[in-house]
Amino acid sequence: MSDFTDSFWNIYIASLSLLGIVGCAILLWSQASQKVDPAAAAQGKIGTTGHVWDEDLTELNTPMPRWWMWLFYLTIIFALVYLALYPGLGSYAGKLGWKSSAQYQDELKKADADYGPLFAQFQKQDLKAVAADPKAHAIGERLFLTYCAQCHGSDAQGSKGFPNLTDNDWLHGGTPEIIETTILHGRNGQMPPMAAALGSDTDVENVAHYVRSLSGLSSDPVKTVLGKSKFGVCMACHGADAKGNQAIGSPNLTDKIWLYGSSTDTIMETIRKGRVNTMPAWGEFLGPAKVHVLAAYVWSLSNRQSLLVKK
Repeated sequence: MSDFTDSFWNIYIASLSLLGIVGCAILLWSQASQKVDPAAAAQGKIGTTGHVWDEDLTELNTPMPRWWMWLFYLTIIFALVYLALYPGLGSYAGKLGWKSSAQYQDELKKADADYGPLFAQFQKQDLKAVAADPKAHAIGERLFLTYCAQCHGSDAQGSKGFPNLTDNDWLHGGTPEIIETTILHGRNGQMPPMAAALGSDTDVENVAHYVRSLSGLSSDPVKTVLGKSKFGVCMACHGADAKGNQAIGSPNLTDKIWLYGSSTDTIMETIRKGRVNTMPAWGEFLGPAKVHVLAAYVWSLSNRQSLLVKK
């Protein structure tokens, strides 16, 4: 309710809630006022709802059982007591002052007291040593599945626009320290639109064919030659050898790893419109100790062989 700056909405929601409860009570009372005449019941003169099934099954219009009605009254009383004690009527905080955010913070404090020493122990160790620890690996895996799998997938192999973390292809570098920095502070990657710089859509297509040829993909020979002469505007980021620059996060165009796809149309779309990618920062939310364990797990995904050799 704190999102509503106009007090009208608080009154509106509180009124709807109370009117709903009062309406239920009135409806229940109106039904409770109907009683069955024992003599009429004995003579079979009780009214019906008019619903008949299988020719002779008739639904009688009889009052609800008393036990059910009293149970309903109890639920109404419970609802009113609950709304008096806990938040539920607009901006009214309740007599007990309970807040879900406060409960969440209490749970975080308890979890930190229980598991903080364990994470602190791992934080003192080198990232590669943490990656080789089975207990730390299991914790890192659970952290990854909770916070990272939504983008990178439960198998960490990514999807269109989200990097595969199990190979050795890294935009900013794959050392344990750089991975930890990436998780702590996030990354912002941007490929600017280059259609205007290239000159025409024909030039965009030619450059796309040249880029495909760099990684051994099929391309038109003539368009490849023409595209190579226009690739100069791309060298500032991707380098003269087109192998990228990890200092600024520009990808290597000579391997066969593609973040958005390697088709000619997809590459042309990238050149025309550019790309913008954001990796959120997790340092403030998770804290350095948890990020340390998570970074060790992520590093292990593309370095399993070296970990096996150590063991």
